[in-house]
Amino acid sequence: MKSQVAGLRGALRRSSVQDAGLAALLLAGTWAGAGASVTPVLSDSFAAAAGLREPLVQWVLIGICVAAVAVRRRWPVPAFAAASLAAVGQMALAAGPVPADLAVPITLYTIAAQRPPKVSLVLLGAALALATVWSAFVAYDGRTDGWLHGGPFGRGGQERPPGAAAGEVPPPTEGPTFGPTDWGGMPVLGPLLAGAWAIGWGLRSRRAYLAELRARAQDLERERDQQAALAVAAERARIHRELHDVVAHGLAVIVMQAQGGAAAFANRPTDTLAALDTIVATGRASLADMRQVLSAPEQPEQPDAPARPVPGLAQLPRLIDQVRQAGTPVQLRIDGSPCPLPAGADVSSYRIVQEALTNTMKHAGPGARAHVTVAYGSDELRLDISDNGAAAVPAADGTGNGLRGMRERAALLGGEVSAGPGPDGGYAVRARIPLDPGLDPGATA
Repeated sequence: MKSQVAGLRGALRRSSVQDAGLAALLLAGTWAGAGASVTPVLSDSFAAAAGLREPLVQWVLIGICVAAVAVRRRWPVPAFAAASLAAVGQMALAAGPVPADLAVPITLYTIAAQRPPKVSLVLLGAALALATVWSAFVAYDGRTDGWLHGGPFGRGGQERPPGAAAGEVPPPTEGPTFGPTDWGGMPVLGPLLAGAWAIGWGLRSRRAYLAELRARAQDLERERDQQAALAVAAERARIHRELHDVVAHGLAVIVMQAQGGAAAFANRPTDTLAALDTIVATGRASLADMRQVLSAPEQPEQPDAPARPVPGLAQLPRLIDQVRQAGTPVQLRIDGSPCPLPAGADVSSYRIVQEALTNTMKHAGPGARAHVTVAYGSDELRLDISDNGAAAVPAADGTGNGLRGMRERAALLGGEVSAGPGPDGGYAVRARIPLDPGLDPGATA
């Protein structure tokens, strides 16, 4: 039962079914008023001269109007032309208006709603011009308006003489004879056509406006999805950089300490115990950094978890001590007056130095020494990390994960990083970080 009701509703929503229903309604209304309206008021002499049965002709014209309504959405322009000619034919028969004559404004409304304005305006202008010409013709043809005389405002058609047969032509009489009607002229049909076109044009404009709103909503939704995807990719890249820096540095320190502890185990057990303590401390620090990187921002910290400072240049001495304990001598130099840095620049600078020292421990070879220079300028921060070891790079093309991460960090802040063999041997990493006063201090790299 539900499927049948749904099928019926679907059928009723079809445009062809709706148009057929409207055409049937117009036909029923015309048939109901046939006794009063569908009767010509032409004189018997005109009927005899035409040789036609006026009611039959009028019903044919009414059928054309009804058919035009039934096919108005499939062929709107031909339907409008056929309905207009049929209406003109009814006026020529001196017949009064009937509901089926509404096919003219209905088809014009359909054209205005479906076709571009230049098409509908041309047809509206042609219809108004035809109505104007017809009004002038009826006004100056020397006859009395048949509809006004025989319709609701007059006394009826021309009477036959008493005793005259039904088909007998009455003798000519003095005075005006009844002619075509003017109910389709400018005073009546003009405002009706203009109103129908305005309604159709308004519907078309509203449809175009709604379509534009839907397209804009789809564009905004697509843009939102793209922004979300970019945000996810940026966050993934940030986590990748942070994990690489934390894990690479921690593991490098652990490996160096483990190697030194193993070498000193036989002769210097105390150094081995110190190396193990450094390994434990470094491992715990790296794990804490990983938890900090991977923890969601909305997840609250554990009440008993110690607060860890955000990595920055303030923790640079501790980093250098770790590298020294791992067996790589490091010299730190500060040029200029240290000043508070935006969070993004502070974290990125620390990570660049950390990654550069990690590469020194991994690739510079035994006996290498590192030199770190931090230069504070008025509008930028310069970092110079160099060593005197073997000029080996993390990747053969100089585009390893560490170097790529350093370049990405600097690029996000509008800076740049250069890396390569130093002029006196070894390897050097130089970074420039702009210190824009308008930069958001809470920005993250």
